[in-house]
Amino acid sequence: RKSQRLSTWPPRLQHRRNSLRVPLRLFPAVKAIFKPLFRFLCTLLILPFIISHYLLSRLGSADRSLETHSQILSLLPGLTGSYLRVAFYRFTLEHCAPTATIGFGVLFSKAEARIGNHVYIGPRCLLGLVTLEDDVLLGPMVQIPSGPNLHGFERPDIPIRDQPGMPRRVTIGRDSWIGGGSVVLADIADQTVVGAGSVVTKPYPPRSILAGIPAKVIQTRT
Repeated sequence: RKSQRLSTWPPRLQHRRNSLRVPLRLFPAVKAIFKPLFRFLCTLLILPFIISHYLLSRLGSADRSLETHSQILSLLPGLTGSYLRVAFYRFTLEHCAPTATIGFGVLFSKAEARIGNHVYIGPRCLLGLVTLEDDVLLGPMVQIPSGPNLHGFERPDIPIRDQPGMPRRVTIGRDSWIGGGSVVLADIADQTVVGAGSVVTKPYPPRSILAGIPAKVIQTRT
């Protein structure tokens, strides 16, 4: 039926419609060429920040320098801001894949963080010593600090800020989705879904659906 309708079009309109098909077919190829070029341009633009981070890391702490630069770059809006942040973190984190997306207001505090392929980090996330494996999705305002023991609090005669903590890496397994506003203090297994606003305090099996404070398994993905 569709072909019958098209055949009733005037010849001039049919010719214009057919001529549009060629550019549309070329679009994926043009996109594949444009993306690497744009990433390279963003790397050139962000190069002063990379050099600044390198120098400050040598003079002091790499983590402190990362926090400073992270706060500045977090304010860059839009898709261009994401590309510029990824360009910076590719040279300053332990690993950052070029295909990652890092939203507005995202802050990193540990240079040993790792970001895998096609990871999406939503706006205003706060990330410490974390590994985000491939295809992880973080909703807005997700917090993943460096484990649950950032500060000691055993001795009441010493201020908490002066008691040493035990930071540890938190790993978010591949293809997991962490809902907005969640706090993750333990490892997340592969293909896990965490409901918005949850607090994850211990690990659970792969393909679990977690929700609540503290988070518990409410369903299993099959």
